[in-house]
Amino acid sequence: MLDKPLWSPSPESIRRSQMQQCLEAVQSEFGLSLTSYHDLHQWSCQHPELFWPFLAQFLDLPVTDYQQVVAFDNEQASSMEGAHWFTGSQINYAEAMLRFQGDQTAIVYRGEDGSRRELSRNQLRELVARAANGLRAAGIREGDRIAGFMPNMPETIAMMLAAASLGAVWSSCSPDFGSQGVLDRFGQIEPRILVATDGYQYSGKSIDCRPRIQELVEEIPSIERVVIVPFGEQDLDIRAIEKSTTLADFLSDDTTLRFSPLPFDHPLCILYSSGTTGKPKCIVHGHGGTLLQHAKELCLHTDLREGEKFFYFSTCGWMMWNWLASGLITGATLVLFDGSPFHPGPEALWQMAEQEQISVFGTSARYLTALQKSGFEPAKACKLPALRAILSTGSPLPHEGFDFVYESIGRDLMLSSISGGTDIISCFALGNPILPVYRGQLQCLGLGMNVAFYDDEGQSVLHQPGELVCQTAFPSRPVMFWNDPDSQRYHDAYYSRFQNIWAHGDYGEITPEQGVILHGRSDAVLNPGGVRIGTAEIYRQVEKVEAVLESLAVGQQFNNDERVVLFVRLRDGLILDQALEQQIRSVIRTHASPRHVPAVILQAPDLPRTVSGKLTELAVKAIIHGRPVKNAEALANPETLTFFKDLDALRV
Repeated sequence: MLDKPLWSPSPESIRRSQMQQCLEAVQSEFGLSLTSYHDLHQWSCQHPELFWPFLAQFLDLPVTDYQQVVAFDNEQASSMEGAHWFTGSQINYAEAMLRFQGDQTAIVYRGEDGSRRELSRNQLRELVARAANGLRAAGIREGDRIAGFMPNMPETIAMMLAAASLGAVWSSCSPDFGSQGVLDRFGQIEPRILVATDGYQYSGKSIDCRPRIQELVEEIPSIERVVIVPFGEQDLDIRAIEKSTTLADFLSDDTTLRFSPLPFDHPLCILYSSGTTGKPKCIVHGHGGTLLQHAKELCLHTDLREGEKFFYFSTCGWMMWNWLASGLITGATLVLFDGSPFHPGPEALWQMAEQEQISVFGTSARYLTALQKSGFEPAKACKLPALRAILSTGSPLPHEGFDFVYESIGRDLMLSSISGGTDIISCFALGNPILPVYRGQLQCLGLGMNVAFYDDEGQSVLHQPGELVCQTAFPSRPVMFWNDPDSQRYHDAYYSRFQNIWAHGDYGEITPEQGVILHGRSDAVLNPGGVRIGTAEIYRQVEKVEAVLESLAVGQQFNNDERVVLFVRLRDGLILDQALEQQIRSVIRTHASPRHVPAVILQAPDLPRTVSGKLTELAVKAIIHGRPVKNAEALANPETLTFFKDLDALRV
């Protein structure tokens, strides 16, 4: 029996949606009888040579004059690893992003201090042109790397588009990264130009970035020039920073906008893995794959339209920033925010949403959980008539998070929990404006993404947990890893588990409603007594305990088996006593199973997370087994690891 949906689209909204229009256009173009989205998805996976060109035409994307839709390397015939899309085509991501012109607003910037700026479409185009011509004057050529150590502000998007316009490769880290974390990333790709902010604000504090910028210049010899973008109204003294110039001096007076025609797979940007198990992998994504996937996800799966306001809370070190920037392809206005989402209080982003009349509000599951714990209810405090969709990613949104959105934010909302990752700069499962929302579920698999869940023997399973895989090639797979000449690291990352099948590293299942539930990372799956348990299954239950702010579960080898150890971070002033520990155990036992109940529960002052906010179970698991954390500098709060060393309660 199917669950009752929390929300269903109206017949009129289905009719008007771009997804429904796409479905009907496919039927007309190919003479098909498709009765549902799932029929459309199945067709898109079975006929990629038809679907992807049709998608480009339907969304008016500049993917033309190609020789083959998909070709394979001779030595890797029909292998996903050797797939090349739209061979012979010429494309430029920046040109597509800047296709809208005029005085309409392209970007609104909001700082946590209440500051506000706007750029029109024409102003953005002019800024990109001046930046691109400044790069040309500096001798930048196709393939050169431009690194951004920047907040989420309009100049960051403009510099990224400027680099893309001439075929240079963009890569960014947010300024809250520690020096070593930035060096571990930018040091590998050897940028010629560093674009950096002189400072930023967070939780009411001003942070000076100049000492770290100087350190980067000293440690990365490839940097030839440093372009300093002032964050505040007053320019800080940058004379001590070698090779530096101000953005104003770097920009060219030439406002002619030029776009280099580039192959479909020409590198657009370099993103990074979390780096908590060694130096981060440098994941290269191409112009065409990024454009095609983002346009599909934003136009069809999110139904984003010209004139709407699109917000995603993200820093420039997270792939969701790239996804947000691609919103320009739709003609929507991007709303950028930089700072703490809880400064001066939990109302901060929602007052902004009210003032800017945001239509699509994107954030992380962690933020929604924290908002729920804060007691703030946006629906009671703010007027949000324009809001029609909430997007959540970063980790699985617990079932109770769905309840919170519909009870405390809005009843008539498409709540889209979405999941993919840095590795594909896009999504495997996400939202859908023509499908209902079920509690705890991602609405659907993405068009053209032939996803399944495999058991340990490599067999596809339904309605039970398994390893998330993609069974056929897709355009946004990485072009390559940087500094991986024989592609061995690339192969080991995705294809070593199942032959010629992309193994993504997530653990989840297809539901009877044909949605998706994710249970956490597969490398963090718990295995007490031989029973596999996703960490998200435990987190979901612990979130019900009012005293607990967040939790982290790991498996510890113990007496020739594995036992579950749960660390909890409590509200200020609370202590994990026997009564609270018993409450946690009872909630888990009642709502999950006795197998899910941890053998050990310990209170931790804080929990380690990556700079994108994801809890890192692997770092804690390594420490409690006496193994080193290979790259603790990649964490946002590496100092938290000290607590987990030599805990008496965990002695074997």
